[in-house]
Amino acid sequence: MQNKIKNLVAAGLLVAAGILMPMAFHTYKLGGPVFLPMHIPVLLGGFMLSKNLAALVGLLTPFLNFVITSMPSPPFVFAMMAELATYGLVSSILFHERKWGIYPALFGAMLSGRLASIVANWLIITGILGMPFNFAKVMTSLFITGLPGIIIQVILIPLIVKLIQSRTALQWQSNPADGERR
Repeated sequence: MQNKIKNLVAAGLLVAAGILMPMAFHTYKLGGPVFLPMHIPVLLGGFMLSKNLAALVGLLTPFLNFVITSMPSPPFVFAMMAELATYGLVSSILFHERKWGIYPALFGAMLSGRLASIVANWLIITGILGMPFNFAKVMTSLFITGLPGIIIQVILIPLIVKLIQSRTALQWQSNPADGERR
């Protein structure tokens, strides 16, 4: 029970970080779409939490950002919810259940999340807005504009995960769904 509470607290702190980091980036005009500050806590959640809790962190973070700051703007907040929920879910599955290493799990989650974003953006742009889908524009946004953020994630996420692993001196659980660390 105590570990379930710790996991819920960790999830809450990651959501809070996912709200505060973009606020700081926007306050200092550092370019949220370039540095992707909301992505970092969600990806970390995938390495720290069960797949369900990590997906929930990914779903709630952009939604609560929108409720508090009106960003990301509607209807694209829904595309970001799909993208970040996929990050949390896939990184947790690949790392904990499939036993992939940090880098393969991170790259798998990042690619899966971007694929979810492409599909969600297509549905929003064509289905809701009734506009033609500009695949090149979406790809540029996901892979070129956000390249500095992607580089930061590739450097920072593995370092933080390794730091957490070494600081806790606990073996990461093979299946975090039970909420117990071994």
